[in-house]
Amino acid sequence: MSGSRGALGEPTIFVALDLDRPSEAEAIAESLTGTGLGFKLGPRLMLRDGARLVKAIAAHGPVFIDCKHLDIPSTMEAAVRAGFDLGATYTTIHAMSGPEALKRMAAVEAELSNERLFRVLTVTVLTSFSSETLPFKMRGEDVGSLVEGLAKDAYAGGIRSFVCSPHEAARLKAAMPDAFLVTPGIRPVGSAKGDQVRIETPAAARAAGASALVVGRPILEASDRRAAALQIAREFNEK
Repeated sequence: MSGSRGALGEPTIFVALDLDRPSEAEAIAESLTGTGLGFKLGPRLMLRDGARLVKAIAAHGPVFIDCKHLDIPSTMEAAVRAGFDLGATYTTIHAMSGPEALKRMAAVEAELSNERLFRVLTVTVLTSFSSETLPFKMRGEDVGSLVEGLAKDAYAGGIRSFVCSPHEAARLKAAMPDAFLVTPGIRPVGSAKGDQVRIETPAAARAAGASALVVGRPILEASDRRAAALQIAREFNEK
């Protein structure tokens, strides 16, 4: 459905399949076929049945591999290429991988994008962190400043796609107007926030400059997942 796709035909909602059973993930993706949604696969599923599952899920919508690669540049490049070869359209790396790795990932993205749409999304500060719970040496720092600094470092290296909380989306959009921003930590009004700290509603995330959302529990735990997903898409896309 067009309401679930952006101007360039990319999904505006990624369903976070944060599950342990590949068969359940496949069944959910199949039930959402034709909605225009994308599907995010994290380490829980990738370590169980990654290669086969990416190919299977890709039959139902664009796949977003979310393993947040943080390693030496050559290993990161090999991992990104492997995801592309499996059929993924999006993959994540970590901004803390440093300037050399970020430049290399931008070059790999540009190369692979000549074949088909492919985005390397850079993660900055996880949405489970607050200033008080940041890692050593960062604890007590302003989260927004850290996110902006890490994103600008990646942008300088050629990266244009980022994962950030909706609380930092406006700040990044102002600093980098052409950035493609994917925001997790989305909870429709009335939903429990779980272990996410920096959360927001779909409409507020859109107003802040988000290009797409990652949504897990509000869809996975709904009695009618298809209806819940499409309602969130409508909330996000309403002007």
